[in-house]
Amino acid sequence: MKMRVLIAYDGSEGAEAALADQQRAGLGNNVEALILSVAELWLPPPPPSSGVDESFPLYTPPGLKSAREHVAEAIEQVRSLAKDAGARVQETFPSWKVGTEVYTGSPAWEVINKSDKWEPNLVVVGSQGRSALGRLFLGSVSQKILTEARCSVRVGRRPTAPDRAPVRVLVGVDGSPGAEAAVQAVAKREWPFGTEVSVIAVEDPTVPTVLGNLIPRVAKWIGESEEGDHQWVRKMVEASAEDLRGAGLDVSPVVKEGDAKKVLVDEAKRLGADCIFVGSTGFSNRLERFLLGSVSAAVANRAECSVEVVRNKPASEV
Repeated sequence: MKMRVLIAYDGSEGAEAALADQQRAGLGNNVEALILSVAELWLPPPPPSSGVDESFPLYTPPGLKSAREHVAEAIEQVRSLAKDAGARVQETFPSWKVGTEVYTGSPAWEVINKSDKWEPNLVVVGSQGRSALGRLFLGSVSQKILTEARCSVRVGRRPTAPDRAPVRVLVGVDGSPGAEAAVQAVAKREWPFGTEVSVIAVEDPTVPTVLGNLIPRVAKWIGESEEGDHQWVRKMVEASAEDLRGAGLDVSPVVKEGDAKKVLVDEAKRLGADCIFVGSTGFSNRLERFLLGSVSAAVANRAECSVEVVRNKPASEV
C-alpha cells in the first residue's frame, strides 16, 4: 500500500532540515509525496464589475492594483520554491511520486485543511519557519499542525550523524494504545540494515503518590504490589521490543526512572538518536482533536533530533 506524505515547505532552514531528515525516516520506496507551500498573503476579492471578466474590474485603485501585482509576484516566488524542493525530493527518491501545490493564506490552516482532505499517513514539518526566534522552541505553525492534524506528524530536524552511520531510533512506550501505535509505526517502516532501536519506558516515582492521594484503594494496591508494577513495566517494554525484533530490527529494551518529558529527550541525545517516536491522544470526539499529550508536546518541543508523534485514525474513520 502506497504511503502518503504531506511535506510543508517554506524554504526556511527548518524546512530544509525536514527534507534532509526524510533520508533517515525509513519511508521506503512506495511513497506519494506532496510538497505544500503557502504564501502568507491576504487580499480582498475584486469588486463586481460590469465587464465580462470579474477578476479584472473596469476600475482598480492604483494602490490595490499594486498590491495585487505584489501578491502575484510573491505567489510565483513560493511556487518556484515548491518546485525546486519537489525536484530535489524526486532526485533523492527516484521511486517516489512527487507533486507540489501552492496556496495563499495561513500556513498552518492550509496544511491542516489539505491534510484533512488528502488524508496522508504522515505530515512532515520543520521545527521552525522563517519567523522562529529560538532553536529549542517549536515554531507556532509547526506547533499548530502538530496539535491539530488528524494524522501522524513528524517534526524534522537535520540529521547530525554521518551519512553512513546506522539510523538510531528511540520509541517511548507506556502501555497505552498511542504507544502501541508508535511501536507499530516503527515496525512497518523500511529501515536500512543495521538500524538500532531503543524501546524506553519511564517510571515516574511521583505518579503513585498522586494516584494514592486521589484514590485510596489504588494507593493500597500500589503499596502491596510495587514490585509487580515494575515487573509489568519490564514485560511491557520487552513485548514491544519483541514486536520490533520481529520486523528485523536490532532492539534494546530500557526502563528508566524520572520525568518522561526529560528522560526521553536526554536519552535521545545520549544515544545520538535520529528520531523519537511517541504516541498521541486519539480523536473520539471533536474536542479531542485539539488535545496533544503533554509528554508528546514537550518532547517535540525540546528534542534536538526529529520527533514523530504517531496517531491512529479514529474508529469512526477506519
